[in-house]
Amino acid sequence: MPSRRDVLQMISITGAGVAAAGTSAALAQHEGHTMSEMQRQDAIEHPPHDTPPPRTAPGATQAYRPVRTLNGWTLPHKMVGGVKEFHLVAEEIEHEFAPGTRARCWGYNGTTPGPTLEAVEGDRLRIFVTNRLPEGTSVHWHGIDLPNGYDGVGGLTQPHIPPGETYVYEFTLRQHGTHMYHPHVDEMTQMAFGMMGMFVIHPRDGEALKIDRDYCLLLHNWALKPGTYRPDPSVMVDFDLWTFNSKVFPAIDPLVAAMGERVRIRVGNLSMWNHPIHLHSNPFWVTGSDGGRWPQAQWRRESTEIVGVGQVRDLEFVPTEPGDWSLHCHMAHHTMNAMGHGVPNPVGVDQGGEVQAQMRKLLPGHMAMGKNGMSEHARHGAHMQGPDNTLPMMTGRGPYGPLEMGGMFTVLKVREGLAAGDFRDPGPYAMPAGKIARKVSSDPDFGNPVRRDPYR
Repeated sequence: MPSRRDVLQMISITGAGVAAAGTSAALAQHEGHTMSEMQRQDAIEHPPHDTPPPRTAPGATQAYRPVRTLNGWTLPHKMVGGVKEFHLVAEEIEHEFAPGTRARCWGYNGTTPGPTLEAVEGDRLRIFVTNRLPEGTSVHWHGIDLPNGYDGVGGLTQPHIPPGETYVYEFTLRQHGTHMYHPHVDEMTQMAFGMMGMFVIHPRDGEALKIDRDYCLLLHNWALKPGTYRPDPSVMVDFDLWTFNSKVFPAIDPLVAAMGERVRIRVGNLSMWNHPIHLHSNPFWVTGSDGGRWPQAQWRRESTEIVGVGQVRDLEFVPTEPGDWSLHCHMAHHTMNAMGHGVPNPVGVDQGGEVQAQMRKLLPGHMAMGKNGMSEHARHGAHMQGPDNTLPMMTGRGPYGPLEMGGMFTVLKVREGLAAGDFRDPGPYAMPAGKIARKVSSDPDFGNPVRRDPYR
């Protein structure tokens, strides 16, 4: 007899699905009107807790649900003569990766990543780009099919946009899917400083399987050396700050979903490394890319999906177990924050006693750490002052103690009876009695486990 999980998953994949439910309130960031600077800033600093009801595209037979960009926002547009107008501003900004760490970065319209652009297949777009940087720039619409003159490669398909000037890109969308935008001028510096954003094109005729919650994540890595306040564009793949939407855990928003809802996570990668994105206990289907939502015959069932540099992957699933489920990159050092390099491995080495005394003569305030593993770093970080403008490697707490995570890590919070469109953090999951790992012994010689002698 199939389990409850099997039944729910079979329903979702065969098309019965769960109908997308509307909500009572609408997000200003998704409305098709202009916003004052004060309104825009208020929307960023005080994001609402629900999403608007599905909106019907002109000529569409079905509605679409606007995406939710974790820790981010969607750029409003205005209609001018049947054309959707957006306005991007490339500029230097001050960005906070997590409380205690800020940097002078480059982004769009006050943030990194820049605001998500949303439109519908068939829309005519007019996108103004104002350059407030100290050097020339451009915008490449990554994965989007358009006339060559709007492809945004400085020097090849257009002149660089000089500081202080505004250029316009105008094209009709001939596809749907999850896409990105970023400069194609001095990429090493401009992208390393945070100039990137998501670009979502909804299908003109709707989707056969409706989405109830649609999330966007943009992957990036930063080299922000302790005590400094500007990323280093020459460091690309070493241990540094690995981020979802330019935030490190625990500053990353959780994903929230109700049991039985169909969830899509759109993951784009503009970092300098590939990322195996892993979701606990909720196997997903890989359903699309910047080529759009694939035919169902091409969907793959996975629990970990590598998102390569420059790639986009859409992950869809219907949660069937309530709880707090981890979502993270499975490269262990990508779930850590600031870390030095070339440091000797002290695991198993007793650095206390006379060794520590001698070290303190050379380095006053030295504190030995790392004898029994990396967890000691997090514990020391609670009472040992580190360099300015940096973070502990592992941080964050849960209801049962330290999470010992950082970087590309967040939590999918699945709950029974959650109202449609309610994105508020429901807090820690209350474990049902008897359904949690528990201690059965304090004896290291407990039981009679089968073991092998490694020298035989």
